[in-house]
Amino acid sequence: MAIVMAWHKPDNVAGSCGAAIMVGLFVATGGLLFGYDTGTISGILAMTAFREQFTTGYLDPKDHAVNVSPAQSSLIVAILSAGTFFGALMAAPLGDKLGRRLSLIIAVGIFAFGVLLQTIAMAIPLLVSGRFFAGLGVGVISVLVPLYQSEMAPKWIRGTLVCAYQFAITVGLFMAAVVNIVTEKIDGSDAFRIPLALQFVWAGGLLLGLLLLPETPRYLIKRNLHTAAASSLSRLRRLDITHPALIEELAEIEANHEYELSLGNATYKDVFLGSPHLGRRLLTGCGLQMLQQLSGCNFIFYYGTTFFTNIGINSPFVIALITNIVNVVSTVPGMILVESIGRRRLLMFGASGMAICQLVVGTVGTLAPSLPSANIVIIVFVCCFIFFFASSWGPVVWVVTSEIYPLKVRAKSMSISIASNWILNFSIAYGTPYLVNWGPNYANLQAKIFLLWGFFCVLALIFVWAMVYETSKISLEQIDELYERVDRAWNSKNFQPSWSFQEMRDEGASSSGIQLTDQDLTRQRTGTSASQTESTTSMSEEDKIIAQLGNVEFSY
Repeated sequence: MAIVMAWHKPDNVAGSCGAAIMVGLFVATGGLLFGYDTGTISGILAMTAFREQFTTGYLDPKDHAVNVSPAQSSLIVAILSAGTFFGALMAAPLGDKLGRRLSLIIAVGIFAFGVLLQTIAMAIPLLVSGRFFAGLGVGVISVLVPLYQSEMAPKWIRGTLVCAYQFAITVGLFMAAVVNIVTEKIDGSDAFRIPLALQFVWAGGLLLGLLLLPETPRYLIKRNLHTAAASSLSRLRRLDITHPALIEELAEIEANHEYELSLGNATYKDVFLGSPHLGRRLLTGCGLQMLQQLSGCNFIFYYGTTFFTNIGINSPFVIALITNIVNVVSTVPGMILVESIGRRRLLMFGASGMAICQLVVGTVGTLAPSLPSANIVIIVFVCCFIFFFASSWGPVVWVVTSEIYPLKVRAKSMSISIASNWILNFSIAYGTPYLVNWGPNYANLQAKIFLLWGFFCVLALIFVWAMVYETSKISLEQIDELYERVDRAWNSKNFQPSWSFQEMRDEGASSSGIQLTDQDLTRQRTGTSASQTESTTSMSEEDKIIAQLGNVEFSY
């Protein structure tokens, strides 16, 4: 509620945005599934009951008790990310063929099946299978939730709503930490089966809500379902279907889609080579998603409990809970600042702060690990790193990735970008135990791993400066003009839209000189089709209203 109150709807925006905001916030709870799963497995791996149930005879050299081996631990953690990689790639054909909403419903069902397998597992193979299927569902959700949010949200609060997805991830991590603390002392397998089974609750709530939500107007336009698109937009904006503001917003979406179709069909080749600058946009999305993982965030959330134990910190479960509280609270400033200071500046601020924190932790942990104050310094700067990450790179990467692609390739481009996130997630989750732990064939980096994360945070700062365009306060349709007119990312903050796709369609040309066909010039309206050459007597009531209004801008 505080997030909503921090924003004031612009005076020139008609209707109510409350419905769209509530829908966007509810869909964001899809992030709970990934966040809770990540936090749960981090704690479960350290539980005595889990170690005794799933051990195959390996003795931990630290405490000489039975445990899963580092290789098995890597597989159990990382297999979820392998599933999410394939799920992200599945999201594009699913989302384009069946719709964003129905595909989300299917994804939740796949996730629930994976949770069932994990809950009943008595040995590692079934547990791993369950985590793969859960990951498959999470992968589809990770693409379609930000996509759904960006396509239905008013532009003035679009960034905040997409940030809510990351906020839900942090809440899931926090809830998992709390549940792990409560159940770790339970005798027997209930210690880890209860945390696993609770995922049915989050999945069930999301599934019930999705059954009631509308499909996004932009997807319905893409499928040439104009009447359904008008009805969906009417529900989201709380405006009558004939209201001029609603008609104008819908017309701009239609005109943009017609313009995109005039440039050719949307194939995977266009994702890389299409215009305007789709290859550059894909590189931006993939780069952001990969660097988000290379910042070292998931090392803390996947292996934080184990790492704190290995460096001699007492009560590692409590420390993990503290870091998760910091993660949740720190996401709120990012949700607010993403609109007020913009995407670029927030990402650059975050990358700078993360780099400093990681380098400090790596230096102290490497050069002075035995000092009494070393552990305190490590904990403090790990929490500072989480603050910078949660207020910037955690939520804002999802915002930029959901905004920068045009409608005709949005699902395809987002699926590739987010799949790059998951493949790095898998690599880090699987490879980190081999990099950090000691023993034969292990790198034994220990705290030195933070120096590596710090290097990638510096690289992230440079990447944002060179590649990320400022996309706040403009509509999804106007982002195409941004990429057409602005050659350098660092000049994008001064961009002001100079034309709309309606004007372009009516005049038959874009600012870049691309001509539209006669078919593209046909003006389609809500459930009707009216040519501008028709007489006033044959015009629909909607077109009469628009003709009287002239060129008033009603877009959100």
